[in-house]
Amino acid sequence: MSSATKTTDHDIIREWAEQRGGRPAVIRTGDGSGGVLRLDFGEKEDALEEIGWEEFFSIFDEADIAFLHQEETDNGALSRFFKFIRQDEEG
Repeated sequence: MSSATKTTDHDIIREWAEQRGGRPAVIRTGDGSGGVLRLDFGEKEDALEEIGWEEFFSIFDEADIAFLHQEETDNGALSRFFKFIRQDEEG
């Protein structure tokens, strides 16, 4: 199985997402947290509100989370696997 990498580097996260056609998005929760972060790929999903990278990373930093992602699948194709995890969580 291909390995995943954990990062909090904004440039790496943005580059990874944009290489795969991902756009920053959020699901608003109404609890004052800014919402639950997502990356939207392909056709826009109705449940997701597209936001700018600046707001995305503001929420990301405030939540004190990390981005776990995979560069390639086992067969060498570009992977879209990612998830947001606690910074102290192992990938």
